[in-house]
Amino acid sequence: MKHCLIVDDSRVVRKVASRIIDKLGFAISEAENGLAALESCKQQFPDLILLDWYMPVMDGIEFLRELRALQGGDKPVVIFCTTENEMGHIQQALIAGANEYIMKPFDEEILTSKLSEAGML
Repeated sequence: MKHCLIVDDSRVVRKVASRIIDKLGFAISEAENGLAALESCKQQFPDLILLDWYMPVMDGIEFLRELRALQGGDKPVVIFCTTENEMGHIQQALIAGANEYIMKPFDEEILTSKLSEAGML
């Protein structure tokens, strides 16, 4: 079974994403910030990471850079999920190592489409 780590400081967003991801047959874990997510990844890399941009302690971009620097950190598929829609932010996320980028709020159709494009379905 594939494993998804949902990283967002909003409990509501984590819950909504978890419901969608669960329907798709993934095992799920959650982290409320990038530092907690990084510690989780150091224990075991997930197959997929849904990643928020703005979080306390460690934001999404910092987490992504740290993740990609780890041995094996290039393996998880990372989908940024954020309210940022400026091209500069999207480019920054992709340069840092994001595989895909979706805007909040997202729904099951949007997330399923991005997961399919990323080869996760």
